[in-house]
Amino acid sequence: MDNFRGAVLMVLAMLGFALEDMFIKLLADALPIGQILLMLGIGGSAVFGAVVLAQGRSLFTREMMSWPILARAMGELIGALTFVSAIVLTPISSASAILQATPLVVTLGAALFLGEPVGWRRWSAIFVGLFGVLLIIRPGMDSFEMLSILALIAVFALALRDLSTRKIPPSVSSMQLSFVGFVSVLPAGVILLLFTGESLVAPTSGGWIKVVSAITIGLFAYYAIVAATRVGDIGFVTPFRYTRLIFALIAGVVIFDESPDTLTLLGAAIIVASGIYTVWRERKIRPLQ
Repeated sequence: MDNFRGAVLMVLAMLGFALEDMFIKLLADALPIGQILLMLGIGGSAVFGAVVLAQGRSLFTREMMSWPILARAMGELIGALTFVSAIVLTPISSASAILQATPLVVTLGAALFLGEPVGWRRWSAIFVGLFGVLLIIRPGMDSFEMLSILALIAVFALALRDLSTRKIPPSVSSMQLSFVGFVSVLPAGVILLLFTGESLVAPTSGGWIKVVSAITIGLFAYYAIVAATRVGDIGFVTPFRYTRLIFALIAGVVIFDESPDTLTLLGAAIIVASGIYTVWRERKIRPLQ
């Protein structure tokens, strides 16, 4: 029953993240991307900051200056900057498909930089999954879209975030990390506004509804994914992360009139299959390590 609840929570979390991405893409019709990042960062840091203070903890401590937290913040900054730009400037379906390679890159990074054992089967799954990414991006082909590289950069940035999290001392709470994560989004928004030279725009009433919806749904999704990993066995619930791609494909087709081609769908299927196999393999061999 716990695994079932965990799976449901994970699916709801992925639905939430897909809806958040949808609202962000809709907002980009009227607001600069940098401003959207600023609004998301302010909203998320305000909520998590209030929770941290309510728990009687400090928003900033000396440990916040340790390299794992600084590296995590950098990954969060670059990841937010590039992925939000990717879902705005490229089809949301292809950007979300590329993002599904993040767990594979995390496994790759854990082997290369953290010394975690990875057998030939998982190495094979990693390279097969990255081949799936190439099918979506298609470098060197006429259909190559340079802006799709933004989603690929986001994959490596978010992998840096996840790998750094493993080295953060347990004395730093999840809520403190979440607060710092959203604070890290603020300079991303400022950097993008300065780079593009765009000015802040006053949202319409409909725009504010989309902003509040994106923040609220995003925070719910974050809570749901944390709850899912605590309620169910992580090896069981993790594969349900890939349902985000299904929701993103539906949003792309229904809301944004996208038509993913055969290579994009094939690449997405390869990435998901490789990721699920990697999770299954890790769960199988972990007791032996």
